[in-house]
Amino acid sequence: MKRFILTVTFLVCMSLNGANALKNNPASKFGIAISNDAEKIAYSVNGSGKTSLIFIHGWSLDSRLWKNQIGYFSEEYQVITIDLAGHGNSSFNREEYTMISFANDIKAVIEKEGIDSAILVGHSMGGGVIAEAAKLMPNKVIGIIGVDTSQNVALKFSQDDLDLMTKPFEDDFQSGIAVFVKDSLPKNVDAELLYWVREDMASAPRAIAINQFRHYLGQYVSGESYRVYESIKVPVVLVNARLWPTNSAENKKHIKDYSIYYIEESGHFPMLEKPNEFNKILLEAVKSVK
Repeated sequence: MKRFILTVTFLVCMSLNGANALKNNPASKFGIAISNDAEKIAYSVNGSGKTSLIFIHGWSLDSRLWKNQIGYFSEEYQVITIDLAGHGNSSFNREEYTMISFANDIKAVIEKEGIDSAILVGHSMGGGVIAEAAKLMPNKVIGIIGVDTSQNVALKFSQDDLDLMTKPFEDDFQSGIAVFVKDSLPKNVDAELLYWVREDMASAPRAIAINQFRHYLGQYVSGESYRVYESIKVPVVLVNARLWPTNSAENKKHIKDYSIYYIEESGHFPMLEKPNEFNKILLEAVKSVK
């Protein structure tokens, strides 16, 4: 119901601001790709170009996270935004929401659109997803850009640590999300932005969201968080805030071609908090890959 209300509100706002919306976000082509386990993956396509920028949202979010990037980047690139399985307008039938299964969602879209050259941009959990996708498609992915993610790919969690981090969401999902979002944004953040992110994340099905959360952080228990980079030869770029420290020295031990850009005075959602500054920095990161 909450997701329905958010969607209706979003559509009403889009209607009221039709002229500006069309100017900032060109007309989209919408599609459905079928992942390897028959999940239906919803995506949008804007713009054109030899290189496709494929934007992947983070945990318990959806492709609307990138609403401020579509118009900016589609002037030069083909821009694709994807709802991973269990998110947004994609289907919710998967039993286990692993990073590899999400990587196959991206592969399904790339194959459906006939893309030969892609730069993947992934926020938070999406950073783990795009790393798996680069490993899965070495001949299609020419670079990956993580957004406020992978602060230390070799950080080690125990299973007890993971259980402890998951407990607030298992005990009270709505309250757990509220605390997480509040701690992920600056204290002076716009109240409407705080509300939008919190309600969007909290509208996810509890069991599915927790399954995704455990698989995402489970990489840091198994060591897959850094092992995935052993076979990745393309540039890996981070665009991170300073909310949580990034250990570049440790990252460089495991990532062959590593670089980082910082966006200052931002929280975990720079694409929403400071879209104009973020777009300029992200464009630099994209150019560095090319």
